[in-house]
Amino acid sequence: MIIKKHKLFDKSYLKLSQKLKLKVNETLVLITKNHFDKKLNNHALKWDFIWLRSINVTWDYRIIFKEISDNNYEIIELLKIWTHSELYK
Repeated sequence: MIIKKHKLFDKSYLKLSQKLKLKVNETLVLITKNHFDKKLNNHALKWDFIWLRSINVTWDYRIIFKEISDNNYEIIELLKIWTHSELYK
């Protein structure tokens, strides 16, 4: 599996507190092992974001991403870190 980071992901990551950055890093380790681990609550989004998926970092913070499949491997592009309320404004 290949994980790519969009520039919006990097930008949102830099704005986080140190504690949240550590949680994001822990979540990224889990993603590389198994992005469907139950702890991550990997799920499809709804409405305007139907082509995207979400993984929980904390109860409120989410990593928004899209899956890109290839014949040889799978690619995940991390798009942004949002709170639940920011996502559904």
